[in-house]
Amino acid sequence: MTAVDALLAQARAVLRRVGPEEAAAVQEAGGLLVDIRYAALRERDGTVPGALVVERNELEWRLDPTGDHRAPEVMHHDLSTLPVVVICNEGYASSLAAFSLRQLGLRGATDLTGGFQAWRAAGLPVARGT
Repeated sequence: MTAVDALLAQARAVLRRVGPEEAAAVQEAGGLLVDIRYAALRERDGTVPGALVVERNELEWRLDPTGDHRAPEVMHHDLSTLPVVVICNEGYASSLAAFSLRQLGLRGATDLTGGFQAWRAAGLPVARGT
């Protein structure tokens, strides 16, 4: 097992990952979906309507409950309890990202199994482009 595989296994041991339909239900119930894919993928494949777009390299700064650089969309939420589902392209980087958010105090952070590709394959809504 490589070091990154071990790190991924550690992250997934903590997370209760969700499938596309459950992620949609989280959003419907007021939770936050966060798309961490880079712009070229969003432009190519589209986005999840209503998801907050925060590229991976900015994620911790934009969602840090104590930080000055939080995204305006999360300013009025208690991030320690808000359900947050992180979405990457296929469900790998999102596991590591959700694990990182947990370490910042976002106890409700998890990720979407299969990522955006699973969302789209499930026939859930997709907005074209970014």
